[in-house]
Amino acid sequence: MQPLRPFLSLLALTLPLMAAAPSSAAEDPVALPPPLLDEHNTAESEKAVFSGGCFWGVQGVFQHVKGVRQAVSGYAGGTEATASYEQVSLGNTGHAESVEVTFDPAKVTYGKLLQIFFSVAHDPTQLNHQGPDSGTQYRSALFAETPEQEKIARAYIAQLGAAKAFPKPIVTDVKPLKGFYAAESEHQDFLTRNPTYPYIVYNDLPKIEALKSLFPTDFKAKPALVSQARLKS
Repeated sequence: MQPLRPFLSLLALTLPLMAAAPSSAAEDPVALPPPLLDEHNTAESEKAVFSGGCFWGVQGVFQHVKGVRQAVSGYAGGTEATASYEQVSLGNTGHAESVEVTFDPAKVTYGKLLQIFFSVAHDPTQLNHQGPDSGTQYRSALFAETPEQEKIARAYIAQLGAAKAFPKPIVTDVKPLKGFYAAESEHQDFLTRNPTYPYIVYNDLPKIEALKSLFPTDFKAKPALVSQARLKS
């Protein structure tokens, strides 16, 4: 995922892959059961951070989930000093491309967001890569905002593992969140703003269709776009 690369250069790299590959998402959707353990949060708002490859697609998926008020692309796992696209792309900052989801727990639970994350947003069996993107910055990870989130996430991974929901082991890392840093403005709402971009067409739009198909009662057509107050210049 290289938004700063000239468009024609990316197009030249992407079209041969699209022609040679089947017309499906880079990460195939999976119909997974809901978590056996979930939270009952009475707060008006809650946040959760998800990392599953390029943040364009992960952000796009959560923006179409009912109960989600905002999904912001950014970086988690490293320090604020290295939280920039240029540095994170080197793969040595400790950061993962991440999405901070702000949601109404009365309308969608953390467990439901986990179910969607593992079902359609990414492939949790891919170690340090997703689809065409490779590097530790594209790892599968959950950064828990609270001890309860961490408990639910670990329990769900164990549940899916016991059920052999995937043909390979889940490699998703779970750890407490130490800091989330919003990405640059050009990365926010990228899927919505660039629906014909080759990378988006091949890798990410199928995720939105999978969300609509597998979770019809949780899907909303109008995405929850990023507040201008959260954007970096």
